[in-house]
Amino acid sequence: MRPSAPRTRRGVSVPRYSAPLLTHHDAAALRTARDRREASWEGSLDLGRSTDIARLHAEAWEWRGVAYPYPEGLKDRTLYYWTGDGFAPVARYAGSLIKLVPTGWGVPTFEIDGIKMLPTSKASPLEDARRKVALVQPRGKAVLDTCGGLGYFAAGCLEAGAASVRSFEKNPDVLWLRSLNPWSPDPDAPEAGGRLRLSQGDVSKEIAGLASGSFDAVLHDPPRFGIAGELYSQAFYAQLARVLRRGGRLFHYTGSPNRLTSGRDVPREVARRLATVGFEARPELDGVFAIRR
Repeated sequence: MRPSAPRTRRGVSVPRYSAPLLTHHDAAALRTARDRREASWEGSLDLGRSTDIARLHAEAWEWRGVAYPYPEGLKDRTLYYWTGDGFAPVARYAGSLIKLVPTGWGVPTFEIDGIKMLPTSKASPLEDARRKVALVQPRGKAVLDTCGGLGYFAAGCLEAGAASVRSFEKNPDVLWLRSLNPWSPDPDAPEAGGRLRLSQGDVSKEIAGLASGSFDAVLHDPPRFGIAGELYSQAFYAQLARVLRRGGRLFHYTGSPNRLTSGRDVPREVARRLATVGFEARPELDGVFAIRR
């Protein structure tokens, strides 16, 4: 069994990775610059968070004072991290393959068994999260982030001035991806100001321990129904209604699975189910927006 992440007063501690993150394009650019006998290469080795200079030598390149070998055979659509012995894919297999995946936006998404977990076609997954976060108007509010993933909802809430964010993530391998992703918010970072509490746990069970009326807003981004049907159940929606104050706002990501093949309208089904437990709900963006009555 994989050990749980260490815990602090703000929940799970996610140690931050500080070595390079490489794509096959980065590796090729480093080798090309070396072969041209250039002394240095300038670019980003943290997925666009910053730009820096790598010093180039015949057998190795140096970045932030540490020497690394020139890696060969890196694959497309894969990110690589430094293990101390070499560059390895940011991926793990424990019953399912979970993988951090680069995008053209810099900000990565992730996949589970080849299924992309975040939309990336029209905007970066972080910008997409910001649009959804704006619906719940988090400034000054206590926010429940039910299925934390890479933390982009939490990041958007912190940027928008949320008073606090309580975030749950069930999968320890997703927490590992977060530790390697420079775009995932760090609960211990000064800019978080102690406002983010991240816990490893199944929110379908953990929610029973949260106080009634303790949140002003909820962001609910569950895996698809076939993986986590309990997070679409009326019983779970009743718990969301319980912990959310009257007038509180909810955004529930649903996507539109099976619409083309079966004509099923999942957002409207979810909206009807939320209405039965005390929400005024309507389809919005790629999910459902609701207000607690």
